[in-house]
Amino acid sequence: MTGTLPPQDDSLRAARERFVALWGQMGSTWGIPRTMAQVHALLFVRGEAMNTDEVMEGLGISRGNASMTLRRLVDWGIVSRVHRRGDRKEYFLAEQDVWKMFRTILAQRKKREIEPLLDALADCRLDRTTGRKRKVDQASAAIESHNDRLQDLLVAMRAIDSICDRFSGPGGKGLEIAVKLLDRAS
Repeated sequence: MTGTLPPQDDSLRAARERFVALWGQMGSTWGIPRTMAQVHALLFVRGEAMNTDEVMEGLGISRGNASMTLRRLVDWGIVSRVHRRGDRKEYFLAEQDVWKMFRTILAQRKKREIEPLLDALADCRLDRTTGRKRKVDQASAAIESHNDRLQDLLVAMRAIDSICDRFSGPGGKGLEIAVKLLDRAS
């Protein structure tokens, strides 16, 4: 990250580098590619728009990696493209409102992880008439038990899905309010 700050501000540079490393590590723990999390962290901690060259220099990554990662962050909705008048380069700015950022990430994770899981779990349930007619009572009981376990899981996952909708919805204050209430309760 040598090219991102004036040389006289070593303490700020070191703090930003620690944040970028920490965010990258946390992202990879959550299943986000480390470079994607680091690019987001760099844009967020800088708090100003950066172009692809600055991101490449700041993280020591290739142009292709920077471009692909910036595109994915824009697709997620936590980074936006910014154009500067008279400059042909594209600039990128991370969302600076942390609550909006977390709501957006939650909405993306819901769309990519929870919704497909709900569909897949529903498909795992069995019709009681499935299978051959041998030992119908025993097979029916096993199928019913199977379906009951999956139904319990579906109910829990649908509740999580509903909570995600409330937290990440367009009104946008659900997550912030819930976190503050839980913080006061502890």
